[in-house]
Amino acid sequence: MGYTFDREDVVFLRSAAGRDAVAELSSLPLTTASRLADVAAARRLVGERFAAAALETAVLRRRAESKLDDCGEWLFTDTALQQATASVVARHRAQRLAGRDVHDVTCSIGADLAALTAVAARCAGSDLDRVRLLMAQHNLAVAGRSAVLVEADALHPVTRNTAVVADPARRDDTGRRRWSPADLVPPLNELLDVYAHRDLVVKCAPGLDFAAVPDTAEVEVVSLAGQVREAALWLGGLADARARRRATVLRPDGTGWTITDAEPDDCPAGEVRQWIVDPDGAVVRAGLVRHYAARHGLAQLDPRIAYLTGDQPPPGVRAFRVFEHGRYSEKSLRAQLRRHHVGRLEILVRGLDVDPDALRRRLKLKGDEDATVVLTRVGDNAMAYLCRAERT
Repeated sequence: MGYTFDREDVVFLRSAAGRDAVAELSSLPLTTASRLADVAAARRLVGERFAAAALETAVLRRRAESKLDDCGEWLFTDTALQQATASVVARHRAQRLAGRDVHDVTCSIGADLAALTAVAARCAGSDLDRVRLLMAQHNLAVAGRSAVLVEADALHPVTRNTAVVADPARRDDTGRRRWSPADLVPPLNELLDVYAHRDLVVKCAPGLDFAAVPDTAEVEVVSLAGQVREAALWLGGLADARARRRATVLRPDGTGWTITDAEPDDCPAGEVRQWIVDPDGAVVRAGLVRHYAARHGLAQLDPRIAYLTGDQPPPGVRAFRVFEHGRYSEKSLRAQLRRHHVGRLEILVRGLDVDPDALRRRLKLKGDEDATVVLTRVGDNAMAYLCRAERT
């Protein structure tokens, strides 16, 4: 759960003494093993009152480096950092709001606001947490951005004629995830009711039950560097009138591609060809496997399974060149691996009750070759496809 910051902590951390203390603490190991020594160092530097706040800030800044850009002087709480949108994803989302007046009604420590203020005409941010608002004020100043910040409940609008951005809290006070849309803070259905006649985008967890989403919404599932990050619900004038589902696949540099259910989904199922392709998780989660296959001339191994096959994989993906396949059993797989001198094996499973780690231990691999085995169900049969992974 992390340390609970108060207003005095934020004031201290923004002072020269606080900045210097955090900078010095940032040079420490900051590991579990060094925790006692790090705490002692913090107490020597700033005394008992602010030691925990300074040390926690140093730890959170280090953790934030892989998620947020130019955050070396930002302030966070542990929960706020966990929920903060990665900078690449925040910039992608902000582009659809470029030139608009925008109100982030759950602005927290300002991660989304930093991206919005770079492209929006005017920005406002609000939150019920005064400490996070102070942190947002600091973080925007560090980023050279500005926005009107107010203490306000997201369910009681304080702006008019703005596009609304909302990111309901998905963790409780102990840090555990909330999975039900009704358990979000504020609840998803209440947000949708309050802003029913406004242009609205709501950031949700990618595991959101799409049955809770209005038919008029566009659901965009976004992945970054192969990891599914969020499902954004676009409503009102922000929604694409032609599409109800969209998958967006982003690379770390911000480039990427998108696909929607407005595209054709003519996709046959057939025998394995030269390559197997495992679509990005955003495509799978958005229910666009057939659309992706149709775009790239691929077929499904089985209509119920997301693995695709073809003679040429899409460019820029990690695909699997098939060199042997057949009915799956541990005995036959073990023989295949022995024939090919496989000592390092990646095991991909879909549609079968197989634990990859347990199977790998039982196979007792020996050899100096690398391989990937795709285990899946095709019709009524369990199949094994022995492959080499290649970047196309």
